[in-house]
Amino acid sequence: MSRPIELYYWPTPNGWKISIALEEMGLPYTMIPVNIGAGEQFKPDFLAISPNNRMPAIVDPDGPDGQPISVFESGAILQYLGRKTGRFYGTSERERVEIDQWLMWQMGGLGPMAGQTHHFRQYAAAIVSDQRQIAYGAIRYTNETHRLYGVLNKRLDGRDFICGQLSIADFACWGWVVPWKNQGIILDEFPHLKAWFERMGARDAVERGFKLGAELRRQGLQTPGKAQEEARKVLFGQRAR
Repeated sequence: MSRPIELYYWPTPNGWKISIALEEMGLPYTMIPVNIGAGEQFKPDFLAISPNNRMPAIVDPDGPDGQPISVFESGAILQYLGRKTGRFYGTSERERVEIDQWLMWQMGGLGPMAGQTHHFRQYAAAIVSDQRQIAYGAIRYTNETHRLYGVLNKRLDGRDFICGQLSIADFACWGWVVPWKNQGIILDEFPHLKAWFERMGARDAVERGFKLGAELRRQGLQTPGKAQEEARKVLFGQRAR
């Protein structure tokens, strides 16, 4: 039996991509929390694995040629796991190209734009005093996120999954739709996307991956106001601990 993959993780849309993939692929893994609000992503041991000081990251003790390998960047991790298992990453070059296109669409579009939407709609008021800047950012990124939902909704017309069969592209996108309310989205406006979102959420492996570390998120929400303020400084680049 293969040795467990070490998953460096915090329960966020990017973290969920990998926990869901590991559950769907049936790979053994051990979760190692990286408290991004406490600045643990800046610790030297973690930076040796993920030099961009972002989670998720993995260490596979049974990497290529049986030697350990570390991988950072969620998209690269998904591709690696897909190649390792031969699952959810197509069976031909044509299929892999299609999956890669939608994986990159999420990495370069849906994730960053939805992330900025969350920032301006939920967090900016505690950091920026100029309300005009906040309003512009909120409108700009909410509109772009809305447009991207439309792109995905059109893609899912007549398809159960983004690339026809369940793939790492679905794992990448699903977590970023979870907080649709906080993005100012009305999900009913996107019926094909909504059906896909619910179809994905009903899968046992997706549910397990999504729930991984849920208690860590709850603990973070319960921290006192001063601690939350310090966490925001870390998360939004005002300082590293």
